Amino acid sequence: MKVVYVAAAALFNADGDVLLAQRPEGKSMAGLWEFPGGKIEAGETPEQALIRELKEELAITVSEDHLEPITFASHTYESFHLFMPLYGVKRWMGTPRPTEGQTLAWVAPHDLQRYPAPAADIPLFDVLASRAKS
Repeated sequence: MKVVYVAAAALFNADGDVLLAQRPEGKSMAGLWEFPGGKIEAGETPEQALIRELKEELAITVSEDHLEPITFASHTYESFHLFMPLYGVKRWMGTPRPTEGQTLAWVAPHDLQRYPAPAADIPLFDVLASRAKS
């Protein structure tokens, strides 16, 4: 089975809310909410991929020093296995804006489960909600 490696970010605003992006029509899993990020290309570290993806998807600049590893997802879908480290990000340059047709929402960690999401993201929602309580 093919393994797909992606990196994702939980961007936190000053209120502690997390940024979710809704997958646009025409993409697989359209309409579902996920963390910004994307595929790790050959020769990239997860951190390099995430910095590139955040620039492409949200028009923000993130320094590798501001990426905090939180957890990871490992999930088998029908035709591939996904491995996805999740990084917390509290500092960036620019204002996140959708550049690929996606809808964005700032969501309190305890409300993340209210958003329909890809199966791999759902356990990550629980991790963030638990961290917010402590």
